[in-house]
Parts: sequence; structure tokens; C-alpha cells
Amino acid sequence: MNAIQSSLESLQSFLTSSPWWISALLALGSFSTARFAYQTLSVLLQTFLLPGTSLKTFGAQKGAWAVVTGASDGIGKEFALQLAGRGFNVLLVARNTALLAAAAEEIKTKYPGIKTAVHTIDFSAADEHAYELLSREVDTIDVGVLVNNVGRSHNMPAYLVDTPVTEMGDIVKINVAATLRVTYAVLPGMIRRKRGLVLNIGSLAGAVPSPMLATYSGTKAFLATFSSALAEEVRAHKIVVEHVNTYFVVSKLSKIRRASIMTPQPREYVRAVLGKIGLACGAACSGRPATSTPFWSHAMLDYVLGVLGLPSVYIWYTHKLHQSIRRRALKKAAKKAE
Repeated sequence: MNAIQSSLESLQSFLTSSPWWISALLALGSFSTARFAYQTLSVLLQTFLLPGTSLKTFGAQKGAWAVVTGASDGIGKEFALQLAGRGFNVLLVARNTALLAAAAEEIKTKYPGIKTAVHTIDFSAADEHAYELLSREVDTIDVGVLVNNVGRSHNMPAYLVDTPVTEMGDIVKINVAATLRVTYAVLPGMIRRKRGLVLNIGSLAGAVPSPMLATYSGTKAFLATFSSALAEEVRAHKIVVEHVNTYFVVSKLSKIRRASIMTPQPREYVRAVLGKIGLACGAACSGRPATSTPFWSHAMLDYVLGVLGLPSVYIWYTHKLHQSIRRRALKKAAKKAE
């Protein structure tokens, strides 16, 4: 005790005899250290220990519906399956009628008490009439959850000047316009019922600007800002809006077929998302309101990237990576053409 008291007295003496700016620096250092420790603890607790908001809050097992776009395969289909398993009726939305019907039949087989419906729409070509038909359908059901999952990337990495105009247009229509219009159709009902969950499925390319995927990267960055703004707009109506920061997942969109620690199967990934609703997890120290990085390895990567900073290094690395991917893709296409 004497040693501790002596140390405290020495520190007090140092502070009182030192210039004011030294005391200010010490205070700032203490604040930064405490903030870092708090953020680190938040990331670990949210990612590995704390449960997310129960889906019953949004009408699970009470007759509510989940609307899932891009639901014919991959992550979208998995969201439809798992939300059905949690007690939601499911409206599956995509452009391929046959695949939608197959997914709906699979849900009925696994969960006999769950109602399903399908709505066919090509978001790359949707006009006012197409969106009006979708709006009419969602107006007839109690929507508790909306998953804006539909998305499109580039056929291969390419510089903007080498990207077909039609490809750029489709990416914007699907990733931006579809999210806006489907949310616009669903949100009024959620506001009337004073409950709802909107999940906007984002991408690492939105968090780290990605050269040679510039259009796609920009549309995914839009989702983060849109989600933060919308979340504040509807908070008073007890509606949760969450931008789900997705890194690599085995899917057609990512063109990755083999799972790894950093690249989960859709089943694992969706289970993590639905289990961590309302928690930022890996995004807890990033300063991005309404953003979550729920899958554990993605959360740790997001945390490390946030702590290290160095965005210009990430952009440089991503550029080099996409240059390599493009070279391999062109070489493969040339061999196939021979």
C-alpha cells in the first residue's frame, strides 16, 4: 500500500509541476486507451457471446411474412429457408420463375405449416408497372422482415473505360434502384404496424473502394450510407434497418465454390446474420451506424482493418488483386475460344 500511495503521490506531483500540455496529452492518451479497450471488448462480446434481437420482435411465429429478393439461389435462398424455419411465411422475389418455384417447394416440404408465395421480376429491366405489381402484392401481406439481397457485380474486374455501359447500368438498377423501390413498397406497412426489420446485404467492396470494380463498389457504398440514414428515419416506428457488411461467401456472385475460414457457406453465414440482429459485431469500432459484420471471421477482419486504418494500402492491394484476376479470366476466355 505504501508503494502504491508513493506512486500516486509522485504522479500527482509530476502533473502539477509539468506544463499544461503534458497533462492534456496524458489525458488524451488515457481516453484513447480506454476507448480502444471498450471498442475491442464490444467487438468480442457482440461477435462471440451476446445474442441478437429475437426475430419474434418482428412477427416470427405470429403470421408475419419475410420478403426476400434474389431468393432463387445462394444467400437469398438460404435467407428464405432460415426465415421460414424461424416461423415466417415467405415471399420469394427474383427473375427466374422455375428456380423460385423450386425454392418455394423446398420450403413447403421442410416446413409444412409455412405459407410461401413467389413474385417474378427482372430488376435490371423493371419499369413502373413492374414495381407497381410488386407493391400491390406486398400490400396484401403483413411484412415483418425485408431482405434486400438481390445484387449484381461485374462479369470480371475491368477499368471503368473498359466496362460495357449495359453492365454498368444493370449493376446500378439492381444494386441501387431495386433496393430503393422494394424498400419503398414495404416500408409503409411496417410503419403502420410499428415493427419491422430491413436487412440490406452489402459487401467488402463498399467498405474498401475497389479499383476495377468501381461501379459495383460505389453501389455497395451507397447501401451503407442509405441504411444509416434510413435507420434514423424509422427508428421511432420500432423498425430496425441494418446494413450487413458481407465479405466473401460461397456463391455465384462471388464466383467462389470452396468454403474456408474466411469464406463460409451460405447456411453458416445466414445463421450468423439472423443470430446477431441489432449488434454491430466487427463494425462496432468503425463508426458506421446501422452496419453489422456478424460472421466471426469477417468481424475480426473488419475490426483489424478499422484499427490499422491505412485505406490507401487496402485500395492498392485490391487493385493489384483485381489486375491478377482479370489476367487469369482473359486467359481462360481465350483458351475457351480456341
